[in-house]
Amino acid sequence: MGQPVVHFEVMGKNGQRLRSYYGELFGWEIDADNPLGYGVVKREGNVNAEGAGIGGGVGGSPPGYDGHLTFYVEVPDVEAALARAEELGGTRLMGPDRVPGTDVEIGHLLDPEGHMVGVMRTLPS
Repeated sequence: MGQPVVHFEVMGKNGQRLRSYYGELFGWEIDADNPLGYGVVKREGNVNAEGAGIGGGVGGSPPGYDGHLTFYVEVPDVEAALARAEELGGTRLMGPDRVPGTDVEIGHLLDPEGHMVGVMRTLPS
């Protein structure tokens, strides 16, 4: 069985504007009430009649970074996934790094054609 896509992310120069845009466009409830101001789109309430859908986030990028649009795949080991991506011709961009204030570890990679993909896991308690 393959590893699931579990999260999407839209990051840009004006997080508030992006949250408003995507919220209005798709009817998403976006909660940015957290220390990072990261707009969380919960899976619950954003699925189709068959229950298909994933949660995600919409937020502002750090100064000097234009942003990105990507998806995250849940993996058992972020470091191992990044190392394997490099073995297969990809490039590690960052990680593994713990998301501040959470129990989530992430990494970013570029595939051989330059598309950014995220990998993530929930850290053990």
